[in-house]
Amino acid sequence: MTIYNINLGIGWASSGVEYAQIYRAKLLRSVGLDAKFIFMDFISSDNIQHLTQNIGFYDSEIIWLYQYFTDIKVAPTTYTLTQVLANLEKQPLEIIRNPENKTIRLDYGNADFITCYACDMDRELIERVEIVSRGCLIQKEYYSYTKMFVEYYAPVNGRAKLHQRSWLNEDGSVAYDEIIDDVDGKYDTCLYRFPKQVFYSKQEFVAYFIRSLQLQSDDLVILDRETDIGQAIFENKGQAKLAVIVHADHFSENEEETQYILWNNYYEYQFEYAQDVDYIINSTDAQTELLKEQFAQYTDITPRDILTIPVGSLDELRYPEGPRKPYALMTASRLASEKHIDWLIRSVVKAHAQLPQLTFDIYGTGGEELMLTKLIAELQAEDYIRLMGHHHMAEVYKDYAAYLSASTSEGFGLTLLEAVGSGLPLIGFDVRYGNPTFIRHGENGYLIPEARPDDIEKMTDEYAQYIVKLFTEHTQEELSAVSYQIAESYLDEHIAQKWYQLAQSVQDKERVK
Repeated sequence: MTIYNINLGIGWASSGVEYAQIYRAKLLRSVGLDAKFIFMDFISSDNIQHLTQNIGFYDSEIIWLYQYFTDIKVAPTTYTLTQVLANLEKQPLEIIRNPENKTIRLDYGNADFITCYACDMDRELIERVEIVSRGCLIQKEYYSYTKMFVEYYAPVNGRAKLHQRSWLNEDGSVAYDEIIDDVDGKYDTCLYRFPKQVFYSKQEFVAYFIRSLQLQSDDLVILDRETDIGQAIFENKGQAKLAVIVHADHFSENEEETQYILWNNYYEYQFEYAQDVDYIINSTDAQTELLKEQFAQYTDITPRDILTIPVGSLDELRYPEGPRKPYALMTASRLASEKHIDWLIRSVVKAHAQLPQLTFDIYGTGGEELMLTKLIAELQAEDYIRLMGHHHMAEVYKDYAAYLSASTSEGFGLTLLEAVGSGLPLIGFDVRYGNPTFIRHGENGYLIPEARPDDIEKMTDEYAQYIVKLFTEHTQEELSAVSYQIAESYLDEHIAQKWYQLAQSVQDKERVK
């Protein structure tokens, strides 16, 4: 039995989906289940191995759609400048190293040069090169331990236009080509050309890939993301069992419509064809029960199995080595508009007027960083509110006194789990599904009845009062005790057992047949 987990892309700043997958990978390893994690998007900015290793995957667990049809393994970049130079027909006149931007320029004069982009300047390990002739980009080459693929460009109307990408085997032979349609810098593959067959769309290419996996009836395919590829997977998985992971709120509110439900477009295809899905997996019991009710009320489909397996787990409960920082608040998330960090800043500023000992540390990076920096300065809060940037968070929570959230939608909330696992009380809005799962109102924090973005002043006034209440009406010990109690059921051994039971269910179904 193999468990195939399907995602789209991955980056340095991973989303909750990627973090859910790495939690799952560790749990599946712990119970001896073989798992592969498949990435379907084209990634060129970095060697995919660096991205997957960064979050904690093993190379042997990774399948990249584009590399699958070659014999090159997923591996770190070890290709050196010396190897680049050895494979050149003509040696450069000058080699110019620029450690600041991690580039090495091989200059030939007359606007002919090659720019080498290094992932490690000290060892001169090269991830890609860009070849320029007479001032025009004509080729890019990408490396891991060997040359992986090559992109070919031609000058058209004053710009370099990508027209072909060739995927290579270890011996340098071409495994297949992508013929690219480049419209104003927006790339779209027109066809995938193999030695004996051609595919004219990404959907056909994905379908061929799924068939090439030769899935068996006791295999399990888990869809974490399926945008634009779901149909190809449904139609080509064969007898393998299929599971869909629900990572977010699965429907849109529509108070006026009582006969119809508007599914979240990320799950619309899976739910429309739910009769072909063996398992729909939610992170909380609340979402599982609601989804069951909605299928019964709004559809004539009775899904085979809707169940709960949390997307996250805890390797241990973490306790501070000394006293927690008194009155120290924190939050951790992408600095994105939907996280509403600005609401938290305004609330803390108001609470600080009553509790001047308060501090607030904000962990994470994202597009709102500049705006939040300006807001902190505008509110003259630099002395007690700080943007902390990106950190590995496991050991960070335990030193704080409380955790704040302003998200208005959390399918689960990995940071909420990590916070209670370190004994933090929490404050957040009473919204589906994560906050009510981890916050017991009045026991380990507070659920604010509703978010009111149309009246930010009153909403942040209310939030500030709950912050004050947390520190004036409770002791740290009683709040933390409840958080630790909630976190206990999310320890690795408990969640790993749920995955093991799911695997047993797949095998039991096969034995019954």
